[in-house]
Amino acid sequence: MSQRVTSRQSRTSTLRTRAAVLAAGLGVSVALGAGVAAAADATSASTTATATAVEAQAAAQAKAAQAAKTAAAAKAKAAAAAEQAAKQAAAKKAAAQKAAAKKKAASWVHPVAHYTLSASFNQAGGMWSHRHSGQDFAVPLGTNVVAAHGGTVVKAGPNGAGDGPAYGNAIVIRHGNGTYSQYAHLSRIDVKIGQVVATGQHIAKSGNTGNSSGPHLHFEIRKTPNYGSAINPVAFLRSKGVSV
Repeated sequence: MSQRVTSRQSRTSTLRTRAAVLAAGLGVSVALGAGVAAAADATSASTTATATAVEAQAAAQAKAAQAAKTAAAAKAKAAAAAEQAAKQAAAKKAAAQKAAAKKKAASWVHPVAHYTLSASFNQAGGMWSHRHSGQDFAVPLGTNVVAAHGGTVVKAGPNGAGDGPAYGNAIVIRHGNGTYSQYAHLSRIDVKIGQVVATGQHIAKSGNTGNSSGPHLHFEIRKTPNYGSAINPVAFLRSKGVSV
């Protein structure tokens, strides 16, 4: 082979080598570019996903905070309503108790419980120098005797508290309406002159003292504190709503 031919072949081989190197470099650049683009896309997607997650978490926290605030407001409202209801109930109860106390103070009651009526008002008989001045309530000895109405004790003691030995131990109470009530033949007196008593308050124990044929309470309604001013006690009590 001649020297010219050899030179051409060598040049051709060199060109081919350069082309291959260039192509390889171009391939690497293309591949690198694609990798960079893919990495950029992945980073962008990751950033978007992270932002979305943060936004979702923030929204969830805001929702939870609002729910907690709403629940707290509802709880406070319920507590305020319950407190108001309790105050109203307490006020209503106090008003009812006050009304009941006022009604009781204004009312009249039986002087004894579980009784049997015996000698009646204005009844004639040998037991009395004149007609019977009150109503007798037959009860066992020691029965609780109460004030038929609120008032002030003006008489209390033996010898009918000044009205005579026939009454035995006796009490007289002055009431606000100018009426007096008397309780006689007592076995025990538990109040003193000047003492203020309430309607239904214990004042004595029933007995058989004085001119008495058996344990009972002699009860009178009077216009004055003294003997001789009595009126029909049964009719009076009935006029006050007390069934005798």
